[in-house]
Amino acid sequence: MEQTENEMLDKVHMNTLVSCINYLQKSGYTTQFKTTPEGLLSLTTEKTFHPGQVKIGHFFRFEGESDPSDNAILYAIEAWDGEKGTLVDGYGTESDPQTAIFMQQVEEMHK
Repeated sequence: MEQTENEMLDKVHMNTLVSCINYLQKSGYTTQFKTTPEGLLSLTTEKTFHPGQVKIGHFFRFEGESDPSDNAILYAIEAWDGEKGTLVDGYGTESDPQTAIFMQQVEEMHK
């Protein structure tokens, strides 16, 4: 039986943000994304995507052991045109409001 990408990601032991990003890059998530007032910007192609044009294939939360400001969330994103990449945001009180609003508008999000 063939495993889905999400099942494989669940089984990979990724306890740091860096190791998770490295794994995702090896899996084809090579673009870095950034939210802007216009939408989700690809830092590779400079295309901007709206929430309906992307899906979140997976996301990972990381908690700082001693400092709450170390909390982060990593999104594995695929755009409608096949471009795949990652977006890192603070988590909780450290999150970027612009990113939070964009992610709330994305219709397809998997864990």
